[in-house]
Amino acid sequence: MVKKILILTAGFGEGHNSAAAGVRDGLARVAPAEVALDLRDLFPATYGPFNELVRKTYLAVINQWPVSWGYVYRWLDQITNYDERFRRFSRLKEHLASLLDRFQPDVVVSTFPPYPYLLRQIPGANSRCKSVVVITDAITVNAIWYRCQADYFLAPNVQSAAVVRAGGIAPEKIKTFGFPVSPKFADLAEERQLRLEAAPRRILYVISAGKKNAPELVRKLLELDVDLTVAVGRGERLHRTIARVIGNHKAANRTGSSRGEIDIVGWTDEMPRLLCRSHILLGKAGGPTVQETIEAGCPMIVSHVVSGQEEGNARLIAETNSGVIAWSPNEVIAQVQRAFADDAKQWRQWAENISKLSRPRASLDIAEFLLSI
Repeated sequence: MVKKILILTAGFGEGHNSAAAGVRDGLARVAPAEVALDLRDLFPATYGPFNELVRKTYLAVINQWPVSWGYVYRWLDQITNYDERFRRFSRLKEHLASLLDRFQPDVVVSTFPPYPYLLRQIPGANSRCKSVVVITDAITVNAIWYRCQADYFLAPNVQSAAVVRAGGIAPEKIKTFGFPVSPKFADLAEERQLRLEAAPRRILYVISAGKKNAPELVRKLLELDVDLTVAVGRGERLHRTIARVIGNHKAANRTGSSRGEIDIVGWTDEMPRLLCRSHILLGKAGGPTVQETIEAGCPMIVSHVVSGQEEGNARLIAETNSGVIAWSPNEVIAQVQRAFADDAKQWRQWAENISKLSRPRASLDIAEFLLSI
């Protein structure tokens, strides 16, 4: 019998969409013939141009005024009457009710907090399907994730599970499979093993925030005895800027004294492989970024933190000694040098610790669980 699973997400931040894609891909890998999938973001269809304005405003705030977002995040965490507030989302609830009637799912997986509240306000939904919440925060888990009614809460790690449990959720409702990263991470064990003794060391610098300091940091990284891959995403201006920095470095070292390999990549679906072959990830403490580096067993130097949800991600790296936080280009360089000094003693400790957190099969384990309920 085919099981129908509806996955609900929203385009407000990379974590929600990344988790939804991981759940979808895990299910497609585990049981393609046994499951019917529907992945939806209901916000654009419901609110149109206004939704896009809100989305862009949110992204601008967290990237340009991250401290300000921290105040909003903490305000959200203090709300006690989420159900009443979400009753105002009548149009969104109508769209969800219509989708439930058409698709008739056995399980609804929510990777964005409003959906489980709305689901429980729809007559008959409680008996119609199981509700599963996939939490994308680490440690600083906002209460909006777990003050709803749901059958299960999937936490990305034991630290986050402890927060949810302390928030009043029964232990039997909390499952800790890891963050649902791409199933590709489960296929790259050999790449991870080869990395242990690979030389020279490889740094992967993902520039998604803190772009003002990026050119200076790249210049400093190019002077180290490391291979360097710089990922710039879809930003054409940033790509040209970093390419110019790299070009100037190569021109200045045309006699052959350049230290290591240098690559620059735009948007890529090869991030799992890049992470699994790199010794250190350098970047912001975004949910998917931190969780992917954990599942790849790649220690991280956190160079940018958005107040609120990303504080917990950074804490997870620092408190488990799986990397370190460094706020300036000079601090980053000092930490890289420290990591690889004395036969990479510090890096080896980081790598051992992060491997204890790593769950590269998370999306596959979540898929098997969803099929079992």
